Amino acid sequence: MLALAVGIWIPGVIGTVAAALLPWCGLALLALAVCALVRARRVLLVLIAPALVWMLAIAPSAPGLAAPGLAAVGADPTASFEIVSQNVRAHSGGAAASAAEIAASGADVIALTELDEGSLAAARDTLAADYPHTYAIGTVAVWSRFPILEAEALSLGLDWKRALRVVVAAPHADVAVYVMHAASVRPGVQEERDTMLTGIADAVAADQGDAIVVVGDFNAASADPALGAIRSQLDWVRPTDGSLGFTWPSTVPLTRIDHVFVRGLDVLASTTMRAGTSDHLATVTTLATTTR
Repeated sequence: MLALAVGIWIPGVIGTVAAALLPWCGLALLALAVCALVRARRVLLVLIAPALVWMLAIAPSAPGLAAPGLAAVGADPTASFEIVSQNVRAHSGGAAASAAEIAASGADVIALTELDEGSLAAARDTLAADYPHTYAIGTVAVWSRFPILEAEALSLGLDWKRALRVVVAAPHADVAVYVMHAASVRPGVQEERDTMLTGIADAVAADQGDAIVVVGDFNAASADPALGAIRSQLDWVRPTDGSLGFTWPSTVPLTRIDHVFVRGLDVLASTTMRAGTSDHLATVTTLATTTR
């Protein structure tokens, strides 16, 4: 337990692995506690220290609550909007289904990642009628019910584009929306992912916008030290449904690698949903802007 708690502060492979395993240590501690209650209650005293270490380590990734000002903000329904983001898994043929199900959920802004040429075309056809404002680059794309005022592709330190930034004319404020698909992590190979995560942090640090939301597939568990840079710039959106918001794999979610970060916005609700045939659950976030 101590090794994992320390591990999440160590950049690189150690931190990435420790972050993925950390939430599940809580279940191991719970199982040991139950066994101790049945067989040897004195052992419970031994578990207190590791339990405290685990709680301190998991705290930054723990579930959250809706914004304190929800009632006041919610008094004006037009002040809020919903953004849904999902990795639709390239070449799965499920992008159209994901797009249709997400649209049916009432999303105002839809961000899809890991799009191949065919899935991008399918998603475009599905969303064209209700989401007339769109921008796509590389493997990422965004659709909006609201006008898109600015759009640009981002490389985030790589030689190809796997991220974008648009400015959406959301209710009562213009919101900078970043969508990213971080490079994959493989045994011993995560330099490109770490470069992108540093790049997105640098990009939002330089952004002069009052309202910012960053969504997408970060390929990093919630406590991964590689997320430290962006956590220092924006607020990590905690799930408000009482869960840890695990998103992958969709059949039996084991970790949260799809994230949402915000600045200058109130988080009214944050949860996940199944959509299409992707191996990722979608993140569903309801945000509120302040009156201009």
